[in-house]
Amino acid sequence: MSKEAIGNLSRTKAIMQKYHLHAKKGFGQNFLTNPAVLNGIVDAAAISAADNVIEIGPGLGALTEKLAQRAGQVLALELDTDLLPVLADVLSDYDNVTVLNQDVLKANLPQLIAEHFADPAKPVKVVANLPYYITSPILMHLLGTPVEWANITVMMQKEVAERLAAQPGTKDYGALTLAIEYKMDAKLAFTVSRRSFVPAPNVDSAIVTLTQRAQPLAVLPSSEKQLFALIKTCFAHRRKSLWNNLKPYFKKDAAKTAAVQQVLADLALDPQIRPERLSLAQFIQLANALQAAGMFD
Repeated sequence: MSKEAIGNLSRTKAIMQKYHLHAKKGFGQNFLTNPAVLNGIVDAAAISAADNVIEIGPGLGALTEKLAQRAGQVLALELDTDLLPVLADVLSDYDNVTVLNQDVLKANLPQLIAEHFADPAKPVKVVANLPYYITSPILMHLLGTPVEWANITVMMQKEVAERLAAQPGTKDYGALTLAIEYKMDAKLAFTVSRRSFVPAPNVDSAIVTLTQRAQPLAVLPSSEKQLFALIKTCFAHRRKSLWNNLKPYFKKDAAKTAAVQQVLADLALDPQIRPERLSLAQFIQLANALQAAGMFD
């Protein structure tokens, strides 16, 4: 008789009871117990036997099990040492799963891929149920790593997911949106009720899939560092105009003030527009023009 799936509520409760476990707030743990959602995540990531998969935060192994049933290999990174013997037990039937006690934010991902996948040249996908409190740093770490991810499929707080796929001019559009759009296309796959977890979080979740940009950037930034510094500055005060958010670059310097005014005029940007109405292309053009005018010196 086959074992009950880890992600079924009764099996999850049995595992927690056997190992005297409770969800740790410090790790942002909420265990997913909805089989339909687990299958939906694997479907959204389009996992096949041709894929290598990195899972961040396997928890009790519910999603890991689904991934192992479809992927070529799965490398799961778990920070909570108390869960390592649990995962070794519940995933013992799967010889294509490796669990490491690793903090993804400190992990050398290219090295892990080279060391733990039999064929590192296969497509590498990331799948994760991310802790709400550390979603953005993990995404930025993944995108800052020199790995060309086949896709990144992650569960996160619904409000954060909406920011990732937001359009210019909306309340959800901001610095995180632009950081993601710079490298990836974001698609909100589906939402997940808080009732799908044990314990239930205070908010609903959503699944987002990030894929490599279908269209390359029409204009490249002269400096990525300066581009994202500018974006951060412009969204420091969302309700303020673009002009007011640019003031740190010129302050009371008359020559610099005139230079910024000229840059905005050349780009046909209204100084009173709010930054949330600018597209990524416009931010790149603005950053390049400001750099050419010597504003970043």
